This record gives sequence, C-alpha cells and structure tokens, in this order.
Amino acid sequence: MDGDALYSIGDLARRTGLTVKAIRFYSDHGIVPPTGRTPVGHRRYGTEALARLDLVRTLRELGLDLSTVRKVVDRDIPLSEVAAAHAEALTVQIRTLRLRRAVLTAIARRGTTAEETALMHRLTRLTTDQRRQLVSEFLDAVFGSLDADAGFAGILRSMTPELPDDPDAEQVAAWMELAELSRDPDFRAGMRRVAEHYAADRAGGGATGVRRDALATVREEVHPALTAGIDPATPEADPVVARVLARYAGLCGRPDGVDLRRRLLSRLEAVRDPRRERYLQLLSVVNGWPATTDSLLPTVDWLVRALHTRPLR
Repeated sequence: MDGDALYSIGDLARRTGLTVKAIRFYSDHGIVPPTGRTPVGHRRYGTEALARLDLVRTLRELGLDLSTVRKVVDRDIPLSEVAAAHAEALTVQIRTLRLRRAVLTAIARRGTTAEETALMHRLTRLTTDQRRQLVSEFLDAVFGSLDADAGFAGILRSMTPELPDDPDAEQVAAWMELAELSRDPDFRAGMRRVAEHYAADRAGGGATGVRRDALATVREEVHPALTAGIDPATPEADPVVARVLARYAGLCGRPDGVDLRRRLLSRLEAVRDPRRERYLQLLSVVNGWPATTDSLLPTVDWLVRALHTRPLR
C-alpha cells in the first residue's frame, strides 16, 4: 500500500502500533480524519494519517491534552510554542517530585510523627516567594530599624537561607527546623538583642575608627587560653581577661569599669543561646555551605566564668 493507497483502521493499527480503538477515537474527534469511505461505509485513510498518528502518539505520551493535540496537528498553534510551555510544566512537576522524594527520605530517616510530617510537607511546599517572605519577616524582626551603617548588609546576606529547587533530604529536614526556629518569638527576641548589642558597639567605636565585632575580639583573645587549658577562675587567666576588656573598651569607646563589664556580660549572655549556633548550622546545610565545626559557645562560656569570678570594679 504505497503512493496513493488508502488504509483501513486495521492497516493503520498494524503500521503504528496503536490499537484500533485508539485510532477510531482520534478519528471520531477529527484529529485524524478519514480520507474517504468504502461503499459499505468503512473508513479509509491516506498516507498523511500515518504521520499524524505518530505525532499524536508522541504528544499524548508527553502529556498534552486532546484539545491541544488537535490544534498542533491542525497547525492552529506552533508546535514549538506548545513544546516550550509543556517543557516548563514538566520542569515544575520534576521539581515537585524531587521535593516529595526528599521529604519522604527525611521522614524515613528521622522517624517523625504524623504532626511533624504534615508540618514538614507544608513548609517545604511553600513557593519560593512564600519562603522568602517567611525569611524576610524573621530578618526584619531581628534587624529592622537598626542602623544600616552597622555592617548589617553583609550579615543579612550571610543569614538568609535559600532552599534549592531540588533539595536533598538533609536540606529539607534542615529547612523545616530552621523555618520553625525562625518563627519562635523567644528566639527572635534573643537574636534581636544580639543585633542591638552589635549595633550599639559598632556605633560607639565609630569615632576611633574601631569597627571590629566584639565576638571576634573575644574569640581571638580567649581561644588560645581555652586551647591551652587555662582555668578561667585562676590568676593565670587575668592577662587574658585584661586584654579582652581593653580591646572591648576601645571597640565601644568607653573606659574599663563596672558599666563596661556589665555591658560585655550582657552581650555574652545573649549569644550563649545554643539556638543561635543551631540556626547557623542549619543555614549552612540549607545553602550547601561548608559545615561550621568551630563553636563559639566554649569560648563565650570561658569568658563568662572568668568575669563572674572576678569582682566588678
């Protein structure tokens, strides 16, 4: 059957691999119309029906609806336009499936409760804009209205989580915990105190040109003593405490004394919240950054003990 030969539905089925029922369905809907009929009314199709059926099968396997398929084969809309739109839709579906897989993997690893599972699913299904809104609300609660010149632009960038479009199970679990943590009013209030202390110290050092972070100063002076095993309550720790206080006095433009030591203690107590470090750990996981293994808490604890064992004067 070549050239101008006509095909029966059975012929088309054998040549295309489609069922007679499927071809009759497409024919009834005008997608593959018959070229003519036999005297007894049997449908006959030309060679173009083979090409149309091949295209129809391909488009249907890609998930296009029947109405769109008909428009494409009738050339009412360009195939390239349909392909681009469908490719975009498939991208969204693939992203959704990957996210669901990551959620299920995280659930399997953690053994979460039904309530936690529902929460995890709800949080991870937030759109990109909704996730950004949640993060924006948290960061605004922590840093909003503070002096923009206090170096917060870089801090804001370093504290912003960005869940990727195709996160793994670890990132999904970290995002869920981080999102819940950022919604905790007590945690927000604690982080706000840290930010206010930071801004006040930076503002105080402006006249002298000192723009260092108090925590960086503490780490630099105390970490060697901590590593060396120096007990903060012993006289051996006195030079370390003296250097910290001298540098902190220069940082905030105040003389050493009771007020300065109380001020430093209040800052140290604010950053001792282990949830602060947990936020930073989760942030690294979500953003795919290298894991931070250097905890600030032992250093802060050492100095707090050192200051408490020395009379304020």
